[in-house]
Order: sequence, then C-alpha cells, then structure tokens
Amino acid sequence: MTATALIAGSPLAEARRARFHGCLLGGAVGDALGAPVEFLKRAEILRAFGSGGIRDMAPAYGRIGAITDDTQMAAFTAEGLLRAHARPTNRGSAHPPSVLARAYLRWLYTQGESHPLQQGALDGWLIRQADLHAQRAPGNTCLDALRALRDIGQPACNDSKGCGGIMRVAPVGMFFAAKAGDAADTASPDRLRACFDLGCEAAGLTHGHVTGQLSAGAYAALIFCALTDRDLDAAIDAVLALLETRAGHEETATALRRARESAAREPASPDALARLGGGWVAEEALAIGVYCALSTQRFEEGVVLAVNHSGDSDSTGLLTGHLLGAVQGLSAIPERWLAPLELRDVLEQLADDLLVSGRPASLQDERCARHARLSRTPPRRLDRIEAAARGEMAVLRRPASGQPAYSKTSVRMSATIAPATAIRTRSVPQTIHSCPG
Repeated sequence: MTATALIAGSPLAEARRARFHGCLLGGAVGDALGAPVEFLKRAEILRAFGSGGIRDMAPAYGRIGAITDDTQMAAFTAEGLLRAHARPTNRGSAHPPSVLARAYLRWLYTQGESHPLQQGALDGWLIRQADLHAQRAPGNTCLDALRALRDIGQPACNDSKGCGGIMRVAPVGMFFAAKAGDAADTASPDRLRACFDLGCEAAGLTHGHVTGQLSAGAYAALIFCALTDRDLDAAIDAVLALLETRAGHEETATALRRARESAAREPASPDALARLGGGWVAEEALAIGVYCALSTQRFEEGVVLAVNHSGDSDSTGLLTGHLLGAVQGLSAIPERWLAPLELRDVLEQLADDLLVSGRPASLQDERCARHARLSRTPPRRLDRIEAAARGEMAVLRRPASGQPAYSKTSVRMSATIAPATAIRTRSVPQTIHSCPG
C-alpha cells in the first residue's frame, strides 16, 4: 500500500505529508545549494555569483544538485530508526542507538571502507541505492569514530563537537512527530524528552563532546516541535528548559539564545550571522540554522541566507532547510531546486516511511519491513554498486592524521572561480586546510 493510499481522503493528513516531505527535502536542497561554496569565504562567493550570492544550484561533485555526506548520513539515520521500529515485531526488542550504529556502518561501507562489525549488516533497501556509494567530503570525525568502533552502540571516545553529529538528526524529530497522536500526546514533555535524548545518543555515536550531543538533541527536538505545530519561539523555550536539566548545557543554550536574540534585533543580516560563527561546530551550526529560520518568512530567502557565509555552507543550509521545510511544507521549496536534486525519489520514500511509522501496525508493516528484512545483498553485488560510483569514490578523502579533536580535512575551491554557469566542481582539490566536522 502506498503512502498516498494510506492518507487518501484526509486534507489534514495530506498537509502533514507535505511537511514531512518539506522537512527532509528542504534539508537536502539546502545541502545541495551550499555544497559548491562550502569552503569559500563570503567575499569569494559574492565575486563568483554576484551581489546576491549563490541562489541557484551550481555544479559540485560533477553534477547539479549533488547532496553531500550530510544528507547521506541523514538518510541512514532514517533507515536506522525505521529498522529499530520494525525490529520488535520481527526479532524482539531493539536498542535504537545500536541499530543506528549499524546503519552508520552501512554508510561507512558506501564510503569505500570495510569494518569487522559490518558482517551481517550490509542488507536492506537503502544500501542498494547506487548513488549513495559516493564520497562527498565525509567528515573526518565520523569516519574515525566508526573506524574505531569495537562494540555496537558504543559511544564515541573522542572530544569532538563538530557539526557531523547535528547534521544527521532531523529524522529523529520526524520519527517522534510521526508517533505523536492527539494534541495532549504532542504536548507531552515525555515525548519531547525522548526525542531530545535519542538525538543526543545518535550524535554521541561519533561525537564525544557534550556540546556536540546536546546541540543534536536540541535540533531533533526543534524538528519535532515544528512538525507538531508548535511555534518556533515556543519550541526554543521548551528546548532551553530541557537543556538546563543536562550537565554541560551552557554552550548549546547560549548559542540558541544568541540566535533568537540576533534574529529579533538584526534579522536576515549577513553580519549578524557571521557573529554566530562559521557553523563548523555543533552549537554554531544550530545557532545559524535557527537564526536563518527565524529571520525570514520565505523558505528560499532563509536557505540563501544560510549558505552565503564564510563557513560550513552545506550543513547550515541543510539545518535551515529542514526547519523551514517542516514549518512551511513542500510547496515552499522552489521547484528549480527540487528538479535537479540528487536522490529525490529516495528521500521522498524515506519521508513517507517515517510518516507511516506512526500509523497502526497493519498499515505500516509493508513500508517499514523493507528496511528491516534480512535479504542481504551479496558482496559481489555491492562491489558492482560501488564500482559504478567509482568516479565519486575517489573524491575528497579526508585524512585523519594531524587533525584537531573536532576537525576534518577539507578541500577548498580556488578563490578565483568562473561565474555560476561555468563554476568548477570540487573533483580536483585546490587547497587543503582544516575545518570542523
């Protein structure tokens, strides 16, 4: 049964589906819009694209509309949540962080890396999507933490608060929003706290610093609130109250307050955005996403603001896009951004599956089961999938040696680049420098 059939005849349910699609695809278009300029200074972006900055998809990774590791890992987060949800029916109770860890090991495989704990875990629908077998500047912290994993579900043993944890947790908010029933259930502090806690745990699988984890939990909770019709200001208040119950919350809470204050005082200001940071670390990325979402009533303007800065443009575009898409729905996203978006059909299916996961079991089994069923892809088949993406697999490997605790090695485009119609892709590294991840 299709998701359309499940919600047929209900305008309210159709609108909810549009917001789930808007959330996941909104993040992906923000990611893709920011990808070509991720390592550029704002002045370089303006020289390349004009005084308005980048406003349309430009080539990155050899194509228009390419997603990065941010959206890849968000997709595997969604898959892990759906497997954890389906597992009690199929195989007994599940520990969600452990199921998420296996999902991230499948993502690691798509990056061309083997791990002993991947044995028996390289199955399911998502890993068969050939276009996911592509290196898109994967964060050094995520790679290192997964390489070092010795026990499934083990928290990371590092001190990283890079944005690689927060960038992938929007599906956590979507998952809990799908399960929220009536208004009382939606407003339940327990539901919001559970969402917050799992967002923290998901980030903690690769990022050991408390700020990296709490920022991810806060963001997942904001997505939950946005999808359950809570005003963003009220959602921030609820999240701040949650943060204050956790040790080490100060950096995250301060960043969230600064974002709200800046949006009220100087909305849609590139200078105000710059004072929030570059977005390379989790609390800065959270602050920029919230600031841009609060600063404008239009999806396009919020995402354009989020990517045209001297920082982690794809991640801040993604975080802003998820939030605004959750509030405004799919129709708010410009079709010229959606049309070339890589893996759009896969992301639409994941959004539908997350939405249906909150339905009665008889209605959700078919959609969730394909994420959990044990029809493992033979290694030779996976090798062929990987080989089909070989050109991408060689792009932008981030070395581990010599990097700071919460940094990744990045590849920066040349400071002198052609206009948008002829902009270079990032297939050929120009300058190596350190940036968080």
